[in-house]
Amino acid sequence: MASVTTQSPSRSSVAQPTASKGLHIGLWVVQVLLAVAFFMAGLTKVTQPLEALAAQMPWTTAVPGALVRFIGTVEILGALGLILPSATRIQPRLTPLAALGLVVVMVLASGVHVTRGELGMLPVNFVLAALAAFVAWGRSKKAPIAAR
Repeated sequence: MASVTTQSPSRSSVAQPTASKGLHIGLWVVQVLLAVAFFMAGLTKVTQPLEALAAQMPWTTAVPGALVRFIGTVEILGALGLILPSATRIQPRLTPLAALGLVVVMVLASGVHVTRGELGMLPVNFVLAALAAFVAWGRSKKAPIAAR
């Protein structure tokens, strides 16, 4: 009778998801575009006087000023989370989490806009949420970035 040796699979032999170079490039482009959009929006909410924000974003008059500042801070942190973990390869698993967080921000923003009758803002919220969901999916399932 032949003996059978069992060997645990090494790290290199375990199937890893492979993604095309084009997908990686596409994800990076979307990550950068989203990061710029959310960073600029967040910076505006954090630094501009609330009266000036009201002219650009009417919804800011309906919520406490501290909430507007908090949303801006979350958007800035989300923007940084889209780029820094992946670019430095330090805890790159945080990038899809940042993207998911931004999806939540956009879903909540959609709710605010619906309740205020600002339906014209919904396409923007939908596109940003869809792009963030694409990054979350891509960087968690299809084209993750390996940690150092």
